[in-house]
Amino acid sequence: MNIAIGSDHAGYRYKQAIIAHLQQAGHEVTDFGTHSEESTDYPKFIRPVAEAVAAGKHERGIVLGGSGNGEAIAANRVKGIRCGLCWNLESARLTRQHNDANVLSLGERMMDQDTALQIVNIFLSTPFEGGRHLARIQQLDA
Repeated sequence: MNIAIGSDHAGYRYKQAIIAHLQQAGHEVTDFGTHSEESTDYPKFIRPVAEAVAAGKHERGIVLGGSGNGEAIAANRVKGIRCGLCWNLESARLTRQHNDANVLSLGERMMDQDTALQIVNIFLSTPFEGGRHLARIQQLDA
């Protein structure tokens, strides 16, 4: 899978671990930054991830910050993006099954690194159920 990823300074450490994890699993990863733990503004790294996914250049996106809240909001401002903020394994499964999320938002301060990697795995491997959920997705895009 071709995955876009970006974070602010508060998500940088997990972003680096996720990139290594994804590459080891054979995925292609494009890192939109940031490239250090120096304080920065998240929109300049999150919006390009969302735009790349919305344009079809990447199949999925992952965005990270301290809580993941601002990153999810920023990503969801881009038409065609359905970014789910996930904090546990069940939320990751449901954001894919019910919402066909194409971007995942994670908060580095909200979970340990192992949980974040498990959430990424679930996000990438869980299919969209369609059915009654499809009509809801279509309403979002209308």
